[in-house]
Amino acid sequence: MSFLRGSTNYVWCTTSVLGKGATGAVYQGVNKHNGEPVAVKTFNQLSHMRPFDVQMREFEVLEKVKHENIVKLLAIEEEHESRGKVIVMELCTGGSLFTILDDPENTYGLQEDEFLLVLEHLTAGMKHLRDNNLVHRDLKPGNIMKFLSDDGLPIYKLTDFGAARELREDQEFMSLYGTEEYLHPHMYERAVLRKPVAKTFGATVDLWSIGVTLYHVATGNLPFRPYGGRRNKETMHYITTEKASGVLSGVQTSEKGSITWSRDLPKNCQLSDGCKKLITPILAGLLELESQRIWSFEKFFAEVTKTLDRRLLHIFHTNRVQNIRVYLHPDETYERLQCLIQDQTEISPANQILLYKSTYLLTEVGLDLPGRSYKPTEMHKPILLFSKENNNVTLVADGEVPNFPKFPDMSLPKLTSVDSDAGLAKTACSVGHVCKKRVEKLSQNSQLINKCVQVFTKIVTEKLKSVLSKSDHLQSVFKSTKYLVEISVRGHKSVNNMIGIKNISTELKDELEKLSDELNNSLSLAIQQLHQRYVKERTLTREWQSATRSFKCPNKNRAPARIKTLVERLRDSWQHLLRDRATRSLTYNDEQFHVLEIIKITETSRRARTLLDTDVQPVVMQLADCMADWYKMAQTVYLQAQILDKDFDTFEHRLLGFIERANDTDASFHDGLVNVAKVKFTSSGAKHAGRISAQDIQALRASLRGLRDIDDLVSDIKGKNEMLKHITEPSKLCD
Repeated sequence: MSFLRGSTNYVWCTTSVLGKGATGAVYQGVNKHNGEPVAVKTFNQLSHMRPFDVQMREFEVLEKVKHENIVKLLAIEEEHESRGKVIVMELCTGGSLFTILDDPENTYGLQEDEFLLVLEHLTAGMKHLRDNNLVHRDLKPGNIMKFLSDDGLPIYKLTDFGAARELREDQEFMSLYGTEEYLHPHMYERAVLRKPVAKTFGATVDLWSIGVTLYHVATGNLPFRPYGGRRNKETMHYITTEKASGVLSGVQTSEKGSITWSRDLPKNCQLSDGCKKLITPILAGLLELESQRIWSFEKFFAEVTKTLDRRLLHIFHTNRVQNIRVYLHPDETYERLQCLIQDQTEISPANQILLYKSTYLLTEVGLDLPGRSYKPTEMHKPILLFSKENNNVTLVADGEVPNFPKFPDMSLPKLTSVDSDAGLAKTACSVGHVCKKRVEKLSQNSQLINKCVQVFTKIVTEKLKSVLSKSDHLQSVFKSTKYLVEISVRGHKSVNNMIGIKNISTELKDELEKLSDELNNSLSLAIQQLHQRYVKERTLTREWQSATRSFKCPNKNRAPARIKTLVERLRDSWQHLLRDRATRSLTYNDEQFHVLEIIKITETSRRARTLLDTDVQPVVMQLADCMADWYKMAQTVYLQAQILDKDFDTFEHRLLGFIERANDTDASFHDGLVNVAKVKFTSSGAKHAGRISAQDIQALRASLRGLRDIDDLVSDIKGKNEMLKHITEPSKLCD
């Protein structure tokens, strides 16, 4: 018997099955002329029993739609042998989304980036259908295929339009199609429970199916799960129809047990908290049953577009040794980013220190730069977040890693079960992948901890240098001020002695002494000591190196590569046991190899768990403890530098005020002197003019010259002050 089938331009083999359904099967084939691999859909007798117009719908729909996210129609031909129609489509080598979710790697749902790709492509494909007034009516992971383009990028495409039909927004239908777990509850009531419900259905039934599909993709499980699955159909209907608005899932874990409802995605799914905040409202809107709350397609498309337009920012929360993801709207700016960070970390904007590429993030983006213009970040090159008010560093647990399954004792007779062993091997693979992701994450976090130390050390160093520069500048200004004030006071004293005034005010000199004491014995001394210890002596760097010298970083121990190898071994053994399950009956030798694979799984599982629990996690916990001690010191120095910076600003303001008062005092003195001179000259006459000595005249000139110099000094200080502010502006913005 030949397994080959063919049409005019294509040939396929019936043993190369890609998928089977109620009305037909899909096989892998090839173009006779150029060898291009294709997918060929054939139809069985049940399909031919349908009305002719129903049989023709799938052909008509495929000929009507042309979109990147819908499987491309290549040809509709006749099979040589049966003369039946076959549909030839592009081959999606990545398999169906159902197959992908069935892989142990995706037991808890797809990774976040892949989930968002599915969301984007599924939405784009559905929008094309609605633009052409089409409903799919059988949306599920099995009907979403993964296509790998020539450049290796994945594209998800809708397929299987056997249930599709043309339907405008205001039209309804009564026929029943779909897979029961993904059916709208009203359709489920008629199609599965066989209740004579006189209801018609609109295009929005696809939205419910999209919601169930997306929940499945995000978590690895269906949202509504009665105990016993499909056997418990009444409970399934009860869960979907009795759930409250906003509830995402309902699960029954025991026979006739209560339903556990949830408005949130499960903690073990692979979406970040930042992504969950965006996806949860979309799922809640899709899984609405109340007519007044049901979303329209326009609402769904708009919400997904807003979500996908956001700019992803990777942030490493140092105080919790935790990676977080923030999705910033294209029009939102720095202040909104700080609020989004606060939502996930509880660190207020005023206490956030955000660093990027060895500098303050604010110097890179500014206050008003919109999110669309932010540069992309990466997981291994994130924005670094520190808290000003909290110097604790604690490694936050991501939840318990599931235990590896235990196989029955192989030494006991007749305990080999190819079915259960294959299931246990798959579970072991799932746990192995959880361990792998945890090891990779912890290893990356250990690198980021070291990165945080380097960057924060540089920030502290630059801050201390900046404050010391400000101190040196003020020292220079103060010396000039002191010199000129002394000239002015000396001139005043000489003139006062000349005109017979003995009580001379010393307020300016006293205030100058106080300013000198504050600058030299307090502020400048403090910054010089900090600069000496933490810039010249590099104390922060030396302390960190000393504390971590004995640690063996997981990356240096090649922990990620080792766990990857162990998981690959688990997968190989699982595949072996799957083949044994397909064989069903094992020979004696096959059974011995079967037992050997179980032993390998047990040993590999033990090694994987030891690698995580002994070689990686404790090291990162110790590193976090070292970071806690180090950051207490580093944060203290940072805050001291910030305080000194503000103190120098305050001192500078006071010094400028003092200079202006000195100027005013000198001006008032000279105004008074002129008046006195006029009076004396008028009353005494010219005969007394010669009594003013040359020394007195010189002192008077010096005093007047001091007044002019003080005016010049005030202008000079103001100019330097503006320049200094410009130089230190980035750090001031981040205070």
